[in-house]
Amino acid sequence: MPLKLFRRKSGGNYWVRGTIAGCHIYESTGLDQRRLAEAWAHRRETQILERHALGEAATLTFAEAALDYLTAGKSARFLDPLLEHFGPDTRLVDIDNQSLRAAAKTLYPGRAPATINRQVIAPVSAVCNHAADQGKAQARRFARLKEGQGRTRWLSPSEFEGLLKAAAPHLRPILAWLIGTGCRSGEALKAEARDFYPDTGEAWVQETKNGHPRMVRMPGRALDIILAAGLPDQGPILLTPKGQPYVIRKDGGGQFQTAFNQARDDAGLGPDVTPHVLRHTWATWFYAQTKDFGQMLDLGGWRTTDTAEKYRKMAPANLGQILHRHGWDYTRMAELLPTAEDRRRELRSVQ
Repeated sequence: MPLKLFRRKSGGNYWVRGTIAGCHIYESTGLDQRRLAEAWAHRRETQILERHALGEAATLTFAEAALDYLTAGKSARFLDPLLEHFGPDTRLVDIDNQSLRAAAKTLYPGRAPATINRQVIAPVSAVCNHAADQGKAQARRFARLKEGQGRTRWLSPSEFEGLLKAAAPHLRPILAWLIGTGCRSGEALKAEARDFYPDTGEAWVQETKNGHPRMVRMPGRALDIILAAGLPDQGPILLTPKGQPYVIRKDGGGQFQTAFNQARDDAGLGPDVTPHVLRHTWATWFYAQTKDFGQMLDLGGWRTTDTAEKYRKMAPANLGQILHRHGWDYTRMAELLPTAEDRRRELRSVQ
């Protein structure tokens, strides 16, 4: 029984109703022109018949797999351009390395391999893997582009001092938290008073990027900057200029970008300096002073050594001594220093 077109109200979009290969259909075409609606209905019939004959794994479209992926609460980051590129009819089984290279050339011409890996290959792989986990498709692996071994950007102590000096008052404790703990921006902005232990400079990070909670800790100078800004009794610790919690976006980023960019520009630093650079900086500083790679992995929350390994060799031999001269000591963490109340008292005495 072919699908029949009808309108639920005059002048509205056409709907289809019918049974194809035992599948009962009652759907809107989203179209108000009959000729286009007829073409839509014909394509829908073809899809259903193909699926009935060949099975879901052979006919599942990228758009359908992406919808399942998003419905499961997965990240939508970078998916919109891919959905537009592949359209509603591209089957998952027809996407291969060549088609991904073509998508990358169209969507991100001239961009670096790291960008292609992150914004094309990774999200398509995630959608395919999710479909495979649901038993709707065969597991797939796509070849990633070889990325260059460019120098990872991190700040010298003097560069960070310039950034800290140029920062607005509400930004200073955020910078101190990032440089003191190595937290990602989203992790830092979610930090709450109930999970912070100012006497020891430790904080429990419950919601992390990789889903593995961890305890972080900070050196005395970072703690002093945070305490000097004042701490709320409850709720998030790091607040907007209006004293409100930051709105945490699903895919992160941008919450304090304007203030950070202003401070960065005023400090004479380039656009390559982003909030995430402070995570690189923390790892570089921490390892330079402690030489404790295992603890760096634990505190930084890395699950593998691949990303963190580069921090072993990127710093000059005297970085630890330079950090000491600027008041940073990652070997003598806050739990070995005066209590939070003593520190507050000392801070008030010098203000």
